[in-house]
Amino acid sequence: MAAARTRLAEAGIDTPGTDARLLLAHVLGLTHKELSLKLLRGFDVPAEQVRSFDDCLTRRAGREPLQHITGTTGFRHLDLRLGPGVFIPRPETELLIDPAIAHAAALRSDDEHTGNGRARVIRILDMCTGTGALALAAATEIPGSEVHAVELSAEACRWAELNIAATAEAVAAAGSTVTLHAGDVAEVVPGLGPFDIVVTNPPYVPEATQPDIPEVTGYDPAIALYGGGADGMQTPARIIKLAAEALRAGGLLVIEHDETQAAAIQQACAAAGLSGAATHTDYTGRDRFTTAERLEGP
Repeated sequence: MAAARTRLAEAGIDTPGTDARLLLAHVLGLTHKELSLKLLRGFDVPAEQVRSFDDCLTRRAGREPLQHITGTTGFRHLDLRLGPGVFIPRPETELLIDPAIAHAAALRSDDEHTGNGRARVIRILDMCTGTGALALAAATEIPGSEVHAVELSAEACRWAELNIAATAEAVAAAGSTVTLHAGDVAEVVPGLGPFDIVVTNPPYVPEATQPDIPEVTGYDPAIALYGGGADGMQTPARIIKLAAEALRAGGLLVIEHDETQAAAIQQACAAAGLSGAATHTDYTGRDRFTTAERLEGP
């Protein structure tokens, strides 16, 4: 483990110790907690698994994403499958689900106050779903929801299909459904509404600030990264307009964006007829996502 940490650190990996542990756990078929307990006691690793671990370290030192090597990533309470051709969900995107959960609870509370004893089905739209992370988190954490996920990339759709299948029992246990729609949001979304909640992590990286990170530029598909134009706002503005048209009165939009785009996102929300746009920060204090409501609608 010490040698693995040194090897990854020399390759420029920011979290060499964590990556080494996760790779060894992957090779041994253990959880991170199980590996930690075994490391406390000390143990011998069979020669075949030593070779597998070395192969994994070689790939990671070459700046292949950890998630591509293990084939999975955690997202809130989910274990998602992924690989080449789909964007790797980031921890900060997990934050978008919290306002969605709160809004769904508020909608159902309003129903109770009006004497409607049945909990309404919450209709949720996830545009640019990628792995299906936001759609599946919403379906499993907002019981009784009807979730529609839209994705343009055929490669990403294949991963979303795998994750939807792998999470089918959890979705059913929550009394929810998830339906994947392949195609351009502009063509698919108008026929799906109205919705109570729209969550989306669209391509938004400005062309003027392209990341200099090998794991991003070499593996995340460009279609999932760049929002169009120097400021990256072409796709987000398009998504906001579609969301506003798809939301019913009282509906909520939650959209992730670049830290430089907060003002532009709020302006796009206002132009689309959404109200109360508010920007929220991520774990590092950077402006990361914005919420806005449609006060009147279908």
